[in-house]
Order: sequence, then structure tokens, then C-alpha cells
Amino acid sequence: MGAQLRVYRQKISSAKTTKKITRAMELISASRIQKAKQRVAASGPYSRAVTRAVSAVATFSNVDHVLTTEPEKVERAAVVIFSSDRGLAGAFNSNVLREAGELAARLEGEGKEVVYYLVGRKAAGYFAFRKRDAEQIWTGGTDSPEFEIAKEIGDAVVSKFLQPASEGGVDEIHIVYNRLVSMLLQVPEVVRLLPLEIVEGVEAPDEKDVLPLYEFEPEVDKVLDALLPVYIESRIFNAMLQSAAAKHAATQKAMKSASDNADKLINDYTRLANNARQSEITQQISEIVGGADALSSAK
Repeated sequence: MGAQLRVYRQKISSAKTTKKITRAMELISASRIQKAKQRVAASGPYSRAVTRAVSAVATFSNVDHVLTTEPEKVERAAVVIFSSDRGLAGAFNSNVLREAGELAARLEGEGKEVVYYLVGRKAAGYFAFRKRDAEQIWTGGTDSPEFEIAKEIGDAVVSKFLQPASEGGVDEIHIVYNRLVSMLLQVPEVVRLLPLEIVEGVEAPDEKDVLPLYEFEPEVDKVLDALLPVYIESRIFNAMLQSAAAKHAATQKAMKSASDNADKLINDYTRLANNARQSEITQQISEIVGGADALSSAK
């Protein structure tokens, strides 16, 4: 009985140690999530403004441009997957990887070759374990994204987009990332960046409305050429910030769940230890009473 009591006490001590770690990680994530949400909110207006500008130029100019023109045949598509460098975030990485897998299956079903660009060690480890190739990998800094990395990713995918598919280029660019809906909900999001799938921010005018008058200096195609990398970089950076905020929220939720489970284990093992101790005390009392009765009978 004493050995069983020691085992219970060891389990209680282990659960308390685990709770300290998970509680500390929960508090760290809670402190980081606010800054991450502020960065997302700050980048949102700029990203939307750039998208509206690109949409406006593409909508109100009758110029064929790679930004808006659908190719006759799409041979290759690039998929940029945003994961995290660290785990302990519940289903955060598995959800985005599963969504990317479904997107790739759909594209391959349409006869397109899929080229992967990976952001985060979890996505890199996932592909390495399954011996799958990736065009380029970026790791580090996913908890606090920097614009330089977004620019590097944007330059890589835009250069491939501007190349013909026969020379190793791509005809489409898709991004897959986790979007922060709330502290309890993070959903994987799939967005096709290029060619522009939906004209965002430009609504059909009413009869009474006056259509905007645009003047382009220099030519329209040069304006679109200048807006193309800016548009891609802003959207990618916003996706990185969304992914980072969602990661902190997922970590906080996972660590809170782990702390609650540790509390439950501590209570359960404390109850079992008390029962074992009570049984040991009862057994000792029974042995003392039995010995006393034996001595009385011998007299």
C-alpha cells in the first residue's frame, strides 16, 4: 500500500510541474496575441487599399495584363503554405496542411501540376517526412513575421508567375493560411492571388452614380507592372500576420486545455492517494487491534 501511495504522489508532483509549464505558456501566448491582433488590424487597411487599387486599374482599363488575364491553359499552379515553426498549438498546423492537400488534389484533378512553397518548420517537416519536394522553404520568424520575409516570398512567386510554364513558371498562385476568427476559432483560408479571381472593392455603379475617371501616368500596363509586386507582398504579409495571430490563439487554447487536464489529474490522483492512505491507516489500526487482542487472549 505504501508503494502505491508513493506512485500517486509522484504522479501528482509530475502533474503539478506540467501545469506550471502549460500555464506559463498560456500566459505568454495571451500576452503575444494582443500585439499580433494589433498588427493584423494595422495591416488590413493597407492590404485592402492595394487590392482595391489593383482592382480599379484592372476594371476601368481595357488592357490585357498577366495580372487579370486568365491563361487559355493552366499547366502549373503554385501553392504557398503558411504553418508555424513550433507545435503545441492543437490542430493549427494539421488543419492548414489538410486544406492544402485538398487544394492540391483539386488542382491535380484539373490537370495542373502543383508547385509548393513552404513557410514554417512544421510544413517543411511534414513534406520532408513524406519525401515530397518543395520549390522553396522559409523557416524562422513565424511568431513575429517581418515584411522582409514577405517581400522575399513575393519576389519568388512573382518571378515564377512571370515566367512561361514551359520554362518552369506557374500560371496561378494560391496561398493557404489560418485566419483568426476569434480566440476560440481559427479557420484555414484558401485565396487565389493571381490571376485576380474576384474584383474586390469595386461594386457595379448605379445609374445615378458617376463612373470614376482614371488617368494613368505612364501607361496602364506599366502601372499594373508596378502594382503587381506591391499587391502580392501586401497580401502575403497580411496572411503571415493572420497566421501568427491564429497560432498564438491556438496555443493559448491548447495550453489552457492542458492546464485544465492537469488540474483534473491532480484532483483524481489526490483522491486516489487519500483513499490509499486511508486504507493504509485502517490496515495499521486493524493490525494493532488484532495484536492487542492476541496478547489479551494469551494472558
